[in-house]
Amino acid sequence: MTMSDGKQTAESNPWVTVSAQTAYKNAWIEVSHREVIRPDGQPGVYGVVHFANRATAMVPLAENGDTWLVGQYRYTTNCYSWEVPEGGVPFEEDLVAGALRELREETGLRAATLTEVLSCNLSNSVTDEIAYVFVATDLEMGEWEPEGTESLQVRRLPFADAVAMVDRGEISDGFSVIAILAVDRWMQRTVASAASSAASC
Repeated sequence: MTMSDGKQTAESNPWVTVSAQTAYKNAWIEVSHREVIRPDGQPGVYGVVHFANRATAMVPLAENGDTWLVGQYRYTTNCYSWEVPEGGVPFEEDLVAGALRELREETGLRAATLTEVLSCNLSNSVTDEIAYVFVATDLEMGEWEPEGTESLQVRRLPFADAVAMVDRGEISDGFSVIAILAVDRWMQRTVASAASSAASC
């Protein structure tokens, strides 16, 4: 479907998949090679990365406004990275239960309340990965259970300091940047809503 000026509408799909085959697969990702017809009508190729898990990011918030960051060395970028607690949740596992498990494994925190703030696509030009950001509250500290692939540091700090780290470029992990700024906006809306409710009483 096209508009009168020949442009594609927002709902139409200008791509045609001619064939698809798996080029590589492991326990976490599957890379497929696609032969396609491009939007301009010419033949082309596309590589698609499918993730076996949904991505989750948990921003824990203590009653005093503190949060927790996780530090680890990232193999792909060859550098150290401070991030919010993150992890993959298989599609067959309950999303909230999986997010709580990942939070516990990486930080030792048990959250009685988990609130979804947003969902997003992390890199939709290459992958079909969908990601979810949660705020974790009503926290208790327990033993942490990192996986064998993780050598982690856990740091507690005021949430405002985590926002400042994003502003200074000290947190560069894209999912963590999204999560921290989204939760910052969520907190502002929550405060504004509470103030509005109090004013109307």
